[in-house]
Amino acid sequence: MYILDRIASSTLLLCSLVLLTACQYANNDGPASHAIRKVEAAVTSDVIVGADRVGLYHPLLEGKRVAAVVNQTSKVGSVHLVDTLLQLNIDIKKIFAPEHGFRGDADAGQVITDGTDPLTNLPIVSLYGKNKKPSQQQLAGIDIVVFDIQDVGARFYTYISTLHYVMEACAEAGIPVLVLDRPNPNAHYVDGPILEAEYKSFVGMHPVPVVYGMTIGEYAQMINGEQWLADGLQAELTVVPCNNYDHDTYYELPVRPSPNLPNSRSVLLYPSLCFFEGTTVSVGRGTQQQFQVYGHPEYTMGSAQFTPKPMHGAKYPKHQAKACMGHDLSHATIGSLRDRKQLDLTYLLDMYRDLSGSDVSFFNDNNFFEKLAGTATLRRQILGGATEEEIRASWQTDLHDFGLVRARYLMYSQNEGH
Repeated sequence: MYILDRIASSTLLLCSLVLLTACQYANNDGPASHAIRKVEAAVTSDVIVGADRVGLYHPLLEGKRVAAVVNQTSKVGSVHLVDTLLQLNIDIKKIFAPEHGFRGDADAGQVITDGTDPLTNLPIVSLYGKNKKPSQQQLAGIDIVVFDIQDVGARFYTYISTLHYVMEACAEAGIPVLVLDRPNPNAHYVDGPILEAEYKSFVGMHPVPVVYGMTIGEYAQMINGEQWLADGLQAELTVVPCNNYDHDTYYELPVRPSPNLPNSRSVLLYPSLCFFEGTTVSVGRGTQQQFQVYGHPEYTMGSAQFTPKPMHGAKYPKHQAKACMGHDLSHATIGSLRDRKQLDLTYLLDMYRDLSGSDVSFFNDNNFFEKLAGTATLRRQILGGATEEEIRASWQTDLHDFGLVRARYLMYSQNEGH
């Protein structure tokens, strides 16, 4: 495993040759080196994401046949990674697209089909739907796979599941994986129940809490190190880390990571509100305040009203065309949301309590709530009237044990107590 520019002592010798190559390339005054410096100079943000550090990873791609696992968040500055690499004469052969598609405009759960990118004429292979894992045929003729997708740090956000399957397929094919790291906007805390094996699904594949507090590069190392790939395989993994970043850094996403997470407020609320996706309660899909409002047509105690309707990213929203009463969180400040440093269970518990006296069946009967929670215990606790303190206490031993695992793969510092 390689970590460019930030190396644990156990991997120092393995990384030295890669770093030497990168340093020699950076000192080269050839046309490509000038082009790379021009690309990097266009980056103006304080936090330098892995994709922005082109000089570090360009030597690993030069002369190789490359596949890219990317979506609309895969930017070098303001330019898409694919376009950037093509401008630098990197031979990109195909694009693998995750949930929501290459351009990030498909509904949650919508089947993504294969196709061709009209801007580059590159073939696009969908990794969402029936084909979640690249086949060996799809990887034929590829020398290296680049993974660059913005995560939001919640176990049920499916990009880490796509990462798993890409790493597994590459490990089976003997193809290296290059992960360009990006900040996790929810990396400042760890909370929630640990996934139990019987509830493993594409919205939760690993024994981690709902909020795991790791960047996608750190998470990739954990997948490898904990041998979570099939048959204990390990991918040949290189991570290009972010610069000027730690887990307490507030990072505002420059591009919405998916259609229904339109801003930083929704991203910070998402881990707490997504439990409602396994219930009859709407979280604002079909409005302009996705994951910032929640409500139900039969709810009578809220102060906000919204009516879901079909729209971009929500063709068939829950309670379509019905007025929902509920709560509006769209005015919560970013600072107050980050200060919590834990899941907010009051939304879920209060809504269940207030609706339980009606004829409404609160939980969906498809076990999706259990898949999101990663356990059947949370539903039982809610039905049994457990308090937030009692529920939270039931996670602590598992969270402590996970913390010991997590610590082995962290690349960035974090204040104690988070």
